[in-house]
Amino acid sequence: MHGQLLSSGIPVRLRIHSEQALLLDLTALAPQGPGPELMQVMQNLRLQLPLLLGDALLELVPSYTSVLVIFDVLKTDHTEIWQKIVSAQAMLFRPELQASSNKVIELPCYYSQESGPDLQAVAALHQLSINELIQLHCGQAYQVYAIGFAPGFAYLGFTDPRISTPRLANPRPAVAAGSVAIADRQTAVYPAASPGGWHLLGNCPIPLFDLTADPMLPFAVGDTVRFVPIERAEFLRLGGQL
Repeated sequence: MHGQLLSSGIPVRLRIHSEQALLLDLTALAPQGPGPELMQVMQNLRLQLPLLLGDALLELVPSYTSVLVIFDVLKTDHTEIWQKIVSAQAMLFRPELQASSNKVIELPCYYSQESGPDLQAVAALHQLSINELIQLHCGQAYQVYAIGFAPGFAYLGFTDPRISTPRLANPRPAVAAGSVAIADRQTAVYPAASPGGWHLLGNCPIPLFDLTADPMLPFAVGDTVRFVPIERAEFLRLGGQL
């Protein structure tokens, strides 16, 4: 079963990931890399797999080009999960059943050199004014492609290619919570203070991870995120820290 291709010409592979997990590898569906079309497929899988697998399914973990299927070993096994996915592949991968993004989340961002210490350097790198850089960053609608690294850290894609910026050669030992950052063509908000190697453009005063909330995160894989520029006074009013 390891690396087994689905039939009917659908270039999706099923791989054994652990004793209680299978990985749906969707890489071949996106030869040009992750994008909106593949995200539609991922969203459909997130909707359909729980219906297909029932209470044997413990968790789905979607990422850029894969979905990890974690199951209850007391109720099913790799072979049964594999057989169910193969038998339902027409439903799982039919374009007309593919779901659109769940919701749009607007995140306020205070773009400034005091909240985004790399703002000026990134603008200079791309021969842009600071205002042009801000407009290019907040002018995009970003999809959540994965959540990881830290609880609430959402990998958002993709930035305008004109501001694609390599990661820092030497990561910072500490990045402030709420920092809005870019690396290559990805952007993200650091939900908590942590080390980090991304370029910092500003800060978002809205908490992005709360263990006491339901849900604990304001977004999920497939959602759309937009950044809304705010002034310093509004940033502080919303609880931002400088």
